[in-house]
Amino acid sequence: MIQDLKIKEAKQLLVNNYIGYLSFLEGKQPHCIPITFFYSKEHKAIISYAVEGHKIKAMRKNPNVSVLITDIDSVTSWRSALVHGIFEELHSIDAQYYLHAFAEGVKGVILKKEKEHPKFISEFSAKLDSIGIPIVYRIVLDDMTAKFRKE
Repeated sequence: MIQDLKIKEAKQLLVNNYIGYLSFLEGKQPHCIPITFFYSKEHKAIISYAVEGHKIKAMRKNPNVSVLITDIDSVTSWRSALVHGIFEELHSIDAQYYLHAFAEGVKGVILKKEKEHPKFISEFSAKLDSIGIPIVYRIVLDDMTAKFRKE
């Protein structure tokens, strides 16, 4: 049976994961794409980054977004949280601070969840150099619903 997940448990789902599905509107067309994220309990926000492109341009025009985070063991055993929030582009020292928090946060989640040191973190700076200046953003949580199924 599908049931509501308590908000405290839903926030733990955010804390313990680093892949989610970002939904945004570009004009009247909805889009949903996977992102790597870090949830900052301190700032009550999801942190991520991207290069300049249609996703960033769309979120600048309509900052209302949602992020779906799932933890699926099987068709009868799963948890999900749907976060609604507001996109905020970060600049200067704030962008640097949040990008560092993102990198360290994702590294910590991977280490805790998968018991290994992520290889991509050591290549993170080199990747950023090759793609250009990243757009660092946060999604400030506005509302959240969460469900689970366990049989």
